[in-house]
Amino acid sequence: MSDVDAAVQAAEDAFWSYGYSSRETRAAFLNSIADEIEARATEITEIGTQETGLPAERLAGERGRTTGQLRLFADHILKGDYLDRRNDAALPDRAPLPRPEMHMIQRPIGPVAVFGASNFPLAFSTAGGDTAAALAAGCPVVVKGHSAHPGTGEIIAEAIHAAIQKCDLHAGVFSLIQGGNRQVGAALVQHPLIKAVGFTGSLAGGRALFDLCAARSEPIPFFGELGSVNPMFVLNAALDNRSEEIAKGWAASLTMGAGQFCTNPGIAIVLSGAGADQFAESAKTALSDVGEQTMLTDGIAAAYQAGQRRIADTDGVRKLLVTSCDQRSASPNLFITDAKNWLANESLSEEVFGPLGVIVMADTLEDMQRIARNLQGQLTCTLHVDDEDHAAAASLIPILERKAGRVLANGFPTGVEVCDSMVHGGPYPASTNFGATSVGTLSIRRFLRPVCYQSIPAGLLPDDLV
Repeated sequence: MSDVDAAVQAAEDAFWSYGYSSRETRAAFLNSIADEIEARATEITEIGTQETGLPAERLAGERGRTTGQLRLFADHILKGDYLDRRNDAALPDRAPLPRPEMHMIQRPIGPVAVFGASNFPLAFSTAGGDTAAALAAGCPVVVKGHSAHPGTGEIIAEAIHAAIQKCDLHAGVFSLIQGGNRQVGAALVQHPLIKAVGFTGSLAGGRALFDLCAARSEPIPFFGELGSVNPMFVLNAALDNRSEEIAKGWAASLTMGAGQFCTNPGIAIVLSGAGADQFAESAKTALSDVGEQTMLTDGIAAAYQAGQRRIADTDGVRKLLVTSCDQRSASPNLFITDAKNWLANESLSEEVFGPLGVIVMADTLEDMQRIARNLQGQLTCTLHVDDEDHAAAASLIPILERKAGRVLANGFPTGVEVCDSMVHGGPYPASTNFGATSVGTLSIRRFLRPVCYQSIPAGLLPDDLV
């Protein structure tokens, strides 16, 4: 564990300069990282396709998202709104007691640990959203690289270090730790100099690290994005008017990237009837046309196969499309059940990471509401509505907004926009902190804390307050 200690100690040393650097310095650094990543585009794509099985086009798009969010954070911190600066002027003549002058500003918290994700080797890994947000805030970062794409992570780390040198920053601003077993991750989150953790991954792995963070002598925040089935509610008029269109869109979203997206819409809740039957048949046809896709790792493929067997063996579940696949590939699977059975079998609401869908037939709007109330925390909930459905939708939205970080209509949740208003998080188990997001500029708040300066002379205040 000496590498962990050395990396964290270097991050702490770097914080005394980087944590107090100007926003202009950090913005230039973020833009420089983006430049260095783009300069290595061919090399990144070549090794990324070999390690992950993802097509070159997907990796090129993800690289653009990665550099785009780095540049977005550079612009965001230059604007300064994220600092949430507040000032209460002194009231020396106030009775019965005078009020001192007070200023408040958001300040960086210190070294941050980030865990790379398996399904996004660029946008959620070494220089992904967590790293970009922490560096923008002024926090040095120590990344635990993911074993599914070590070569890709190494090239990105080289790009970051090139940017560090170009911007003349302390080398400890960023470190990448590769290899090792789970003890390495445990040592990282338990290191007393780490002040927060960003994680995207499995519920089991994330919960174990969350518990370690909470058990420290100084507990620290763990911002884990852990999993979601992202339910989709299709209301009556939409189902009658657009069942085939919605089913085809659902199938495309469900199988995008072999279903290996955290926003994969795994459950569709529809109202029984002719429209629902057409929806099920159209979804089956669309999914039947999708061939085998390579999954990210052997372990993910094995978990998908186990999840498929679990759903198939559940009482009250009917098989609409069942496929077999090779060791590291996946094909779509589709099942159907009714609301009563779904509510009685908690396992049907658990995520299957891959291109597997479950259609839940509800007899009434009340059944839909009951299903919504019984949902665990989700990243997203989707409504398909036409004008005639607005009254029904209005009864569901108050429930869904308590269950998810993002509620959307007449679309599909795959494809997470990186912008100011995005929320990629939700109540547990979607994430470990329902007040945070791991995508969008609001994510910087995870690595800041408010500090109030009372009666501090102007010359001693942080530059951003003057």
